[in-house]
Amino acid sequence: MSSTEICIRRATLEDLPVLLDFEQGIVKAERPFDVTIREGKVNYYDLEKMVQDPKSCVIVAVADGKIVSSGYAIPKQARHYLEHEFYAYLGFMYTDEDYRGRGINALIVETLKKWSQEQGFKEIRLTVYNDNVGAIKAYEKVGFKKHIIEMRLEQ
Repeated sequence: MSSTEICIRRATLEDLPVLLDFEQGIVKAERPFDVTIREGKVNYYDLEKMVQDPKSCVIVAVADGKIVSSGYAIPKQARHYLEHEFYAYLGFMYTDEDYRGRGINALIVETLKKWSQEQGFKEIRLTVYNDNVGAIKAYEKVGFKKHIIEMRLEQ
């Protein structure tokens, strides 16, 4: 990691323009892995609502006076047959290209893991495309394990 100091904090409504740009960066990065994502502008999240939701945790990393990374943890209802009723779901993981490879995503994940533990969640999940080897390695590096593969059949 470079000598640049990284500050992790909760996202605010003032951060929305940057967060919306990050969302489009995620969509652009995921299109090669998913032919079903429609063309044009796509919104995965209601970021304004999530930032204001006290049950969610949307965070950003700030370096050199600007937001360089993001992530969220939200509660999700588990399937009725699982041991836990709810789990924390992580998403919106994005790091500015100029700041990748510095361990910032790991700081984001660790912060969200801590928040999830403080909320009483016993399990944390996320999804990643099977062919996104770089992301899979990054998540395995911070403790995640492959769990299930979702398959699709085009008709």
